[in-house]
Amino acid sequence: MPTRILLADDHLIVRQGLRALLEREGFAVAAEVADGREAIRAAQERCPDVAVLDFGMPLLNGLGAAHEILRVCPRAKAVLLTMHTEDHYVLEALQAGVKGYVVKTQAAADLVRAIHEVLRGMTYLSPGISQAVVEAYLAKSAMPPDPLTAREREVLQLVAEGKSTKEIAQLLGITFKTAESHRTRIMKKTNI
Repeated sequence: MPTRILLADDHLIVRQGLRALLEREGFAVAAEVADGREAIRAAQERCPDVAVLDFGMPLLNGLGAAHEILRVCPRAKAVLLTMHTEDHYVLEALQAGVKGYVVKTQAAADLVRAIHEVLRGMTYLSPGISQAVVEAYLAKSAMPPDPLTAREREVLQLVAEGKSTKEIAQLLGITFKTAESHRTRIMKKTNI
């Protein structure tokens, strides 16, 4: 029985080209949709082996659709098609459970390779993406952590509770300016 593919891309010509490629490679396109919400509905109805999702779809992007598809159809594997090469997009996709990350500037064979790899239980990243992710990880791990002080953690807790800077200053017995400085340092340390 051929591998059943859910194909989701908002551009008809792209879907038609991908369908032709996948069918030529022996895959069965079980559903073809134009947006993330349709992709979820199709996955609920057909539970594909692999969902090939364009990142930039309307209504719900491919990443959001992948997350929901994997929830409703846990056996499925998700492969994301994207123009985004920045490491934070890749990491977000991997954290959402995406197993294949294919950059649209690659050859069509890259998508086929990604599908074969995820079906084997592997994670697949387009060439060049792997190196960028490793470099980003190493750069972040080389930076020493800048932990919050006890006072900054107190301020952060009060911010999370919805307190204003003025209320924080009053509750902690510090000046407004000091409370404001704590908030600024917290934002810098947490990259907010």
